[in-house]
Amino acid sequence: MDRTLDVDYLVIGAGAAGMAFTDALIDHADVRVALADRRDGPGGHWRRAYPFVRLHQASSFYGVASTVLGGGRVQQDGPEAGLHERADQPTILAYYEDVLAERMTGPGRVELLPGCDVEGRVVVDRTTGERWSVPERCRVVDARYLAPEIPAETPPRFHVGEGVRVVPVNDLEQVQDAGQVVVVGSGKTATDAVVRLLARGTDPDAICWVRPREPWMLNRAVVQPDPEVYLGMVAEMMRLSSTAASLPDLFVDLEGAGIMLRIDPAVTPTMAKAPTLGAWELAELRRVEHVVRLGHVTAALPGRLELDGGSVDLAPDAVVLNCAADGLKNRPLLPVWGDDAITLQPVRAGFPCFGAALIGYVEATRDDDEEKNRLCPPSSLGNTLEDWARMNVTGLRSAAAFAAAPDVKQWADRVALNPARVAPDHPGSPGLDEARAALARYVPAGVARLAELAGPA
Repeated sequence: MDRTLDVDYLVIGAGAAGMAFTDALIDHADVRVALADRRDGPGGHWRRAYPFVRLHQASSFYGVASTVLGGGRVQQDGPEAGLHERADQPTILAYYEDVLAERMTGPGRVELLPGCDVEGRVVVDRTTGERWSVPERCRVVDARYLAPEIPAETPPRFHVGEGVRVVPVNDLEQVQDAGQVVVVGSGKTATDAVVRLLARGTDPDAICWVRPREPWMLNRAVVQPDPEVYLGMVAEMMRLSSTAASLPDLFVDLEGAGIMLRIDPAVTPTMAKAPTLGAWELAELRRVEHVVRLGHVTAALPGRLELDGGSVDLAPDAVVLNCAADGLKNRPLLPVWGDDAITLQPVRAGFPCFGAALIGYVEATRDDDEEKNRLCPPSSLGNTLEDWARMNVTGLRSAAAFAAAPDVKQWADRVALNPARVAPDHPGSPGLDEARAALARYVPAGVARLAELAGPA
């Protein structure tokens, strides 16, 4: 060991979760933190994200509790005029650099250890081999448990034949001479890639889109930092859930209510990771008519694509754009406060930055781990329709748990990361009153019915 770090917390991962936890912790407790990450700075996967990426949600819902990303600005023009701003990659990276310098390392509360791995309670520099230990009093915080995979760091999960051009989505801008572009993936990355290709003038007939599963997505217009809009959406979701005959029927009802979207109205989706999507993006995606629904790709060969359920012919000069990676990991739920580590996980349905910040606040203001776990039970993530139902059941139950603690609710109502907050200075409105009344009426029955429809985990 070269030295011992004089810190109270070792946070493993300087991505969105690790930064949100650390920010809330040091804001409410007099502690020192070591923040270790294998990358060369803060921001996690954003440091290797594809260059045309934007948040799929409003900027206000992302980042750390002390500093609002984007300042709560509303878009004034373009196809999303009237909706809240969504930050791009350079904006997000600059934001995290500023938060790190101004709130963490600058005041001396946090020491960043970039380019490092963590082995148990030992930090190891990936280049020099230098090693640091942490004292016995130091708590380890695992911010990597649900860290997303990204195509830039994930090799294709299928065989690539000799001479076949397979590129990660990060290299999309370099694809200029292909007569056909094959987009592989069903999630947000793939939808972003298709929208980008069309925006730069690619003929929609030159795009072949391999969608192993059809996705349900949330209408971005109803997931906004406005309590009347957001709480109204949740209330309607719970009203429809309370009487749903089945999960497929519920999603069709949610589509009719303007909450859920699907690309092809003739195909019933089976995936519900539920990123948000703009109406204008949906219109663009529907321009691509060559869609392959034969399962996952098993091999990309010259002039042919092999899939689970068959094969399709490709143009001789086709480029395969790999957009497939586990952006959301469905790992088993763990108690956040365990014997060996604090494991960061979402606490309400979705919105991981809020969950991590909430865990940081509770860690700073409570002493008993059992009480902390009672206040912050983890919420699952969506994948199948059943997973989505469980996510909402666990998330709503978790929200009820932390909202019952007066100081936690007061903190959460001041934090822009919390999508359900009603800020203390909110003037109120008839629409907000209606949403609150509907929530009180329908949430108990909606959660109970969703739990039935989801079945056992």
